[in-house]
Amino acid sequence: MAAAPGAPGTKAMTFGPSVKRLLARLKPQRAMISIVLILASASVVLTVLAPKILGDATNLIFDGIVGRQLPLGISKDEAVQNLRDAGQGTFADLVSGMNLTPGLGVDFDAVGRVLMIVLALYLASALLGWLQGYLLNVALQKTIKKLRTDVESKIHRLPLSYFDSHKRGDVLSRVTNDIDNVSQSLQQTLSQLVTSVLTVLGILAMMLYISPLLALVAVLTVPVSIVVTAQIAKRSQPHFIAQWKQTGSLNAQVEEAYTGHELVKAYGRQEETERVFHDSNEELYQASYRAQFISGIVMPAIMFLGNINYVIIAVVGGLRVASGTLSLGEVQAFIQYSRQFTQPLTQIGSMVNLLQSGVASAERIFEILDADQEEPDPIPAATPDSRSGRVEFENVSFRYEAERPLIEDLSFVAEPGQMVAIVGPTGAGKTTLVNLIMRFYDIDSGRITVDGVDTRRMTRDDLRERTGMVLQDTWLFGGTIRENIAYGDPTAPEDKIMEAAQVSYVDRFVHSLPLGYDTVIDGEGGNVSAGEKQLITIARAFLANPSILILDEATSSVDTRTELLVQKATAALRSDRTSFVIAHRLSTIRDADLILVMENGSIVEQGTHEQLIDARGAYYRLSASGLKAASDSMSR
Repeated sequence: MAAAPGAPGTKAMTFGPSVKRLLARLKPQRAMISIVLILASASVVLTVLAPKILGDATNLIFDGIVGRQLPLGISKDEAVQNLRDAGQGTFADLVSGMNLTPGLGVDFDAVGRVLMIVLALYLASALLGWLQGYLLNVALQKTIKKLRTDVESKIHRLPLSYFDSHKRGDVLSRVTNDIDNVSQSLQQTLSQLVTSVLTVLGILAMMLYISPLLALVAVLTVPVSIVVTAQIAKRSQPHFIAQWKQTGSLNAQVEEAYTGHELVKAYGRQEETERVFHDSNEELYQASYRAQFISGIVMPAIMFLGNINYVIIAVVGGLRVASGTLSLGEVQAFIQYSRQFTQPLTQIGSMVNLLQSGVASAERIFEILDADQEEPDPIPAATPDSRSGRVEFENVSFRYEAERPLIEDLSFVAEPGQMVAIVGPTGAGKTTLVNLIMRFYDIDSGRITVDGVDTRRMTRDDLRERTGMVLQDTWLFGGTIRENIAYGDPTAPEDKIMEAAQVSYVDRFVHSLPLGYDTVIDGEGGNVSAGEKQLITIARAFLANPSILILDEATSSVDTRTELLVQKATAALRSDRTSFVIAHRLSTIRDADLILVMENGSIVEQGTHEQLIDARGAYYRLSASGLKAASDSMSR
């Protein structure tokens, strides 16, 4: 098994490849993205044309004002010559570069037509911009929906070892917070990024058309801006990665403290819990502060460069107008273009922190998607001919870690209808044994058969559909008691649900509840007792009608009376079913058909209770010292 993603020694992904991989997920929406690019290009073209046309209005007004100051009835060339003869050479140069008629004022009709054209261009550009933003949002949301689906699907294919090595709160943070952050980052940056890049290209083309010299001045700030942005991004990205890593750690700590809040209070560990939270919160604050502070320098730096550029263009442009090389309207348009040229660069700079934050979250999501998953089910898969529930271990060896042996060369047979009890000290491998039966872990060597078929040749669904499992830690979801029981078989009719409830003695207490089977259980099962929760989980397992029943210390958290009910319910199901019981109470296993005593991953004794007591071996020693004290309900 490869090292778990995120473990020490795992190489972090770089920014560039992560961005490419994130954008590659947009490929299924490439048709819509193509339409978005066309609409965005059209919107930008209209926006870029508007200042040039608006400059024509400025020229009409300025030409009219200057024209009225010249004598009526002469040509422009004559007016220019007269000005030179009068010693007004600078004014003559200005007039020579203008399109005017001496003696005529401002043509307000022409000015009005130009303004109407500009208004139409801006309206059309806004409409196209809204439409491309709408379509891009649809494409992005479909992409994020697919990403959520892929992550959810991958989680169901991950082995149990992945969840054993990752905190639940951190995994939940990746599935919720990180995906939401990626969605918000893409939604806020991608549309603006596309528009900004197209705007820069369009404006650059117009500036070159108006004045290559001024365009060169404007472009000089671009490489400086790129270098500044790249250097700042390089320094802030590690802090964004740390920010979301700390977010996951903090969520894990909060989830752990909330789940065990009763124990925290019972042992008076509130101060320690608050201190751990404070430390985690402080680390998150520091990472977030550094990330936002460093990336926040980008926008002011680019704005500063843009302002310097604006001043230079205004001075050079004024000199060009005075010399008659450019018209006032062209300089006005160019100044607008220069401001619009730096604005997209400023926007790109402001998007750097959002993009870095989103990519940092994407890396955490990709770690889940790249994690080693369970081996696929065999094709074609084998299916046992019967459902008798015969289980056989043949020379099975297994270890969680390569250097630490656990189960070595284990062999035994559980016949149909037998109740097999598994006992032993902490770390003996009791829970591991049933995990191997369920194929939560794959064995290293040997084989496990169910009804004569190797479990590795069966599909996991087929294997687990034959198995019912009741754990020490009960799990009930937010829903009615009826729905929680029906979880074992969603297709079961009402009479089967009631039968399972009666066999498991749920029916005895459910009628004392105000709404009976329609009583809604909260997420933690807080409105029913621990014993009642366990009976509901047993009813759920009964409804599944398994051929193999696993009770992993199912009675450890219930009272003596409820334990008797559980034992009676188990006895009712024992016919034609193989039952594996991990327990620490002698009363639970005394009547077992077969007791397996495990030490260090091996079966050191097996037999009935009487046989093992008479043998005065390991089982006898466990009984004498108190099986409950010697066993650990949370052991493997």
